[in-house]
Amino acid sequence: MSQVRTEITDGVAVITLNDPDKRNALNLDMVEEVGAALDAIEADESVGAVVVTGEPPAFCAGADLSHLGASQREGLLAIYEGFLRFGRCPLPTIAAVNGAAVGAGMNLALVCDVRIAAERARFDTRFLQLGLHPGGGHTWMYRRIAGPQTVNAAVLLGQVMDGREAERVGLVHRCVPDAELLDHCIDMGRASAQAPRDLVMKIKASIQDMAGIDDHQAAVERELEPQVWSLNQPAFKERLAALQQKISGK
Repeated sequence: MSQVRTEITDGVAVITLNDPDKRNALNLDMVEEVGAALDAIEADESVGAVVVTGEPPAFCAGADLSHLGASQREGLLAIYEGFLRFGRCPLPTIAAVNGAAVGAGMNLALVCDVRIAAERARFDTRFLQLGLHPGGGHTWMYRRIAGPQTVNAAVLLGQVMDGREAERVGLVHRCVPDAELLDHCIDMGRASAQAPRDLVMKIKASIQDMAGIDDHQAAVERELEPQVWSLNQPAFKERLAALQQKISGK
């Protein structure tokens, strides 16, 4: 049985981790399937956004550390690829957190551009409780998203959050009723899927680059070249003409 399932709806690809008996924990076979799924999605010009979720009852219950092999360092890096590959995706990524997100499963949610949580979601770093130091950039991602106090409460003090609490502290963009989660995420993804794909990817790259820019003028310069590029694209000219026609009432 495949451990990763992909479905495409209205230009939005939904990747489902599909090993519910092990609560969708990342193993090397699943990581390989994740990479293959994203390669295919990125090569498909009809896809404009990606949603990742887990087969119930969990989102992703961490990593299967029995797969580390002889070299712990190389084994960890291989497992990390299960979430880092989403971080390299040039398309917008949405984590539909439908249950427990633990350890590396938290990293999978954190690495996505947007996180949407079901009310039943559980965000649990659990590294400390396992006697394990966080890995995969966990504390860096968590701190940048939710701030130092929240990451300290979660990682050092073992606080577990449900969907509503995660929304309150800014860890997720929104918490929605359990039954609405996937439809909500697909609806969000449609905005990108309906836009020119190359424009969406350029905008995502610009947003990511802003993390290393400290002043407004540098930000103006960073956006200038891609904005000039977009002025000369057929999609802008067509949409501008349609807007002008609508304004003139013709």
